[in-house]
Amino acid sequence: MAIHFDIIIIGGGPGGYTAALKAASLGFKTAIVEKEKLGGTCVNKGCIPTKSLLHAASKFKELQNCDEFGVSTDFISFDFKKMQLYKKSSVKSYRKGISDLIEAENITVLTGTAVIRRNKTVEVNGPQGKDYYAAEHLIIATGAKCVIPDIPGADLPGVLTSERLLASDTWNYDRLLVIGGGVIGVEFATIFSALCSNVTILERKAHLLGPMDSEVSQALEEELKQRGITVYCMVNVKEIREEEDHGLSCVFEMEGQEQTIRAGHILIAAGRVPFLDGLLGEDVSLEMEHGRLKVNSEFQTSEPGIYAIGDVASDILLAHVAAAQGTYVVEKIAGVEHTIRLSVVPNGMFVKLPVVPSCIYTEPEIASVGITRESAGANNMNVRCGHYSMSGNGKSIITSRQNGFVHLVFEEYSGTLVGAQIVCPRATDMISEMATAIANGLTASQLRLAMRAHPTYSEGITAAIENYFETKGDQGNDK
Repeated sequence: MAIHFDIIIIGGGPGGYTAALKAASLGFKTAIVEKEKLGGTCVNKGCIPTKSLLHAASKFKELQNCDEFGVSTDFISFDFKKMQLYKKSSVKSYRKGISDLIEAENITVLTGTAVIRRNKTVEVNGPQGKDYYAAEHLIIATGAKCVIPDIPGADLPGVLTSERLLASDTWNYDRLLVIGGGVIGVEFATIFSALCSNVTILERKAHLLGPMDSEVSQALEEELKQRGITVYCMVNVKEIREEEDHGLSCVFEMEGQEQTIRAGHILIAAGRVPFLDGLLGEDVSLEMEHGRLKVNSEFQTSEPGIYAIGDVASDILLAHVAAAQGTYVVEKIAGVEHTIRLSVVPNGMFVKLPVVPSCIYTEPEIASVGITRESAGANNMNVRCGHYSMSGNGKSIITSRQNGFVHLVFEEYSGTLVGAQIVCPRATDMISEMATAIANGLTASQLRLAMRAHPTYSEGITAAIENYFETKGDQGNDK
């Protein structure tokens, strides 16, 4: 006979454990099914380890270029194995924090692989065998897995996914070729370039970071090239070959011509797809759409009482999106007021604005929220922008990091902020102010009232707001 819970969550990543903590805090008897370790891909194989290595690599690069600050060293080197130990320590510490919270809330953790059966029953195949559990509500939060494109030679030794590359303890990446110019690709290119690798990026689209604003993509591409990273866009990868010296070569087509590039290792960073392997039993069928579980506006699947959140159902594959959706679903089940907004439609507008910060941890950092000038035009929204180059910012001058800008997008008539793109150090921290502003429908005049400390990168926001008023030709209030 099945053991009964109020809510069972399948997957212990950011969406899953956040939903579980919210459910327990609202009095639900809650269980999480996780086949590996709590924290999911983000904590164990993605966000946290990647950003740990980025931080370590940036420290090494910073020390190599500190002479202008009057700091000199006789010899600088890095120990990749120690960097990996630091990364593992960060992951372990973060995961322990999650485990402590789960334990404090008396949430049951079921270790094993989940199979959903009829009547919202979950079969868990764990170390001790097979057990059955049932719940009033199921939340699927199984995340996503790496995409391996159908490229001849993609299975050769030396062709890696981001997860395999993160797990490596030895350094032999003198020549790294990255297939894919999205977030994963450019972050790994930044890490290994900082560690003196010869890095090349191949991207099939017209520019890096496909969904991003073109100005942001161009700024990043220029910065990467200044760091010695070779970038080819509009590329069609044809084949990966193994060379006689045990190296690799990649054959690709660009502008109608076939080219070949040599590499010691190749990272395939072509994106991720929902992880659904073995999830649904033969007695359960959930509707799919574009390769994901189809959900309605309340994240309910085609089966009442079964919800799906995060990468398995969303077109935005971000940890904080999964966490926000998890909170939203549990609050919906509990019938309580929502504590988070996933999107907003400002007064007088007919466009739904995403309130989802997107962050890329390159150097400089990139962050955006809301819509761009281009997407505003596609939605027939008239906008006016405020722009500021960080070359004149006091903190940028002090730190000698003057590349970047702040770009703010305001609805023309009301002056309401509808989008922001920031390229500069600490951009990933600064974007939260812009997300808060969009979520609450704040205008340029209201944002102008805030005092921002000096010297800080955040002064660039003030300057961009002032530029909006200058281009508007109006020093007074918004209409």
